[in-house]
Amino acid sequence: MSHYLVTGAQGGSTVGANAPNRIEIYDFVKIKNQFSLYIQALTEMFNESQTTSISHFGIGGIHGLPFVQWEGAGGTHPIQGSGWGGYCTHGSVLFPTWHRPYVALYEQVMQSHALKIAEKYRVDKDSWRTAAKNLRAPYWDWAANTVPPPEVISLQTVSIITFDGTAHPVPNPLYQYTFHPIDSSFTNPYNNWKTTIRHPNPPGSPNATTNVPGLSNDLKSIQRDITSSTYNLLTRVHTWPAFSNHTPGDGGSSSNSLEAIHDEIHGYIGGHMGNPAVAGFDPIFFLHHANVDRMLSLWAALNPGIWVSRGPAEGGTWTIPGNAAVDNQTNLTPFWNTQTGFWVSSGTTKTAGLHYSYPEFNNLNLGDAGAVQRAIAKYVNLHYGRPRISSTGPALSLFAQQPAAGDALAPAAVGSLNPIVGGHPNPAERGGEGPSVVHDWTARIHFRKFELGESFAVLLFLGEVPDDASQWRTCPTFVGAHVAFVNSAADQCGNCREQADVVSEGFVHLNSAIADRSGLSSYEPNVVTPYLRDNLHWRIQGTDRTAIAVERLPSLEVTVAQTSLTEEPGSVFPTIGEPQYHHHITHGRPGGAHHAQA
Repeated sequence: MSHYLVTGAQGGSTVGANAPNRIEIYDFVKIKNQFSLYIQALTEMFNESQTTSISHFGIGGIHGLPFVQWEGAGGTHPIQGSGWGGYCTHGSVLFPTWHRPYVALYEQVMQSHALKIAEKYRVDKDSWRTAAKNLRAPYWDWAANTVPPPEVISLQTVSIITFDGTAHPVPNPLYQYTFHPIDSSFTNPYNNWKTTIRHPNPPGSPNATTNVPGLSNDLKSIQRDITSSTYNLLTRVHTWPAFSNHTPGDGGSSSNSLEAIHDEIHGYIGGHMGNPAVAGFDPIFFLHHANVDRMLSLWAALNPGIWVSRGPAEGGTWTIPGNAAVDNQTNLTPFWNTQTGFWVSSGTTKTAGLHYSYPEFNNLNLGDAGAVQRAIAKYVNLHYGRPRISSTGPALSLFAQQPAAGDALAPAAVGSLNPIVGGHPNPAERGGEGPSVVHDWTARIHFRKFELGESFAVLLFLGEVPDDASQWRTCPTFVGAHVAFVNSAADQCGNCREQADVVSEGFVHLNSAIADRSGLSSYEPNVVTPYLRDNLHWRIQGTDRTAIAVERLPSLEVTVAQTSLTEEPGSVFPTIGEPQYHHHITHGRPGGAHHAQA
């Protein structure tokens, strides 16, 4: 058979870039011609038969259900003793690079429809042809804004420019996908939901609908956690295992992996997005994963020369044995790049190879890795770095080294913004010459990913926790969460079933919350540890926002680490010390450290 080749979208240009830009969704919705083409192209993909491999359903189904072969990739039978396992590589070093051709495939098909739609315009046809050639999949930068624009989460109709050049309202495909029909492989509650749903209300009900206000409030509640996690991922993680996936690997950081941040977004949207078996059908999935891919590009620019390292398959997939090792030459099935072969990670290092780019790289000399690294570092500090706290704030003195009496902290300069509130006073502003140091406090969360057989979240709090679990994510004491993004049909997925004992790792940074709520005068261990012993609490919550008893997750282990961050004069990012774990803070409580500190 002839296979559909993943080439990426074709044609077009962006000034100063080696391929057309993907554009952030808040900016994209304002570009009327591209937005109009995009909405119509998605509608065409939605309306195609679900049996077509390059329909919205066909591409979304690569990620999970209905667990069928895509374009002849792999054999005709599942691995010994399994059902059809699909192609997912979650929990392995291939997570970031597997999703790169996946998003490019969706982008390629979407643009192919847009090119045809442009030919139907009767006004300014050449400008529509150009817009279609330049069209790429937009991304949702949740590190900057965890709540997408109304065109994504609340508007059921949107205004587009139609073929005669006038504006008309049309159904909004970004709001939901309507199954035609609901696939027979779907399990409860998805076998009752005619459309994709986010933040279902009532949860689990066959009559559930998307709860837009609840979704918006939940996403707002994690802004600081997501921004902090993203900044720390980009500036503190320097090994591929620690960057790429949520399985504890080489101990390369005390910050979240890209996959762990990705999991949190999935979990907070909930509904179909909360379950990897059906997540790919929600239109927001590809907005989310385009930004995951962008984070891969930013991190790679900050860490030149580091790419996919060898690691365990973590249970394998349909085409990868469970006991195998994977690396940058492992086939990224089912994404064909020739009629006889697949994309591999070593071929995905440059986005231009798939004919797209990101605005942060415009007008940079991509042949000068050092210059690119400096430019991206400046961008990351400016857009995601933590500002210093106000000189009039209650937590002014939260430093390992105290500023001189009477000295105020000026706003951070571009290129030296801080990852945490209250940290890194600039020595020049203090009148000093040496490095500045701050203790960074982080909670590490470990659990067996599939222990509950469903997606769930471990939520952290500093202070009292409401009795009503539905209030947990928006209460003032909530700090952050680590989400288990779990296939509820794990017995049908070779990867998921074989990973039954795999541990998931996540981190929640605590300094901002300590500064806001504690009234403490220092981040020093002898000051912070008693406070955390009394005030750090955790709860487990299902995707339906109900409480799950901690005793149901015996593998849960919440521990606290303190890491010294040193900022040398003129440095772009701080130097990271070795994490020091304070097990005594949580030991003795259900879900706390399993062993007391010696």
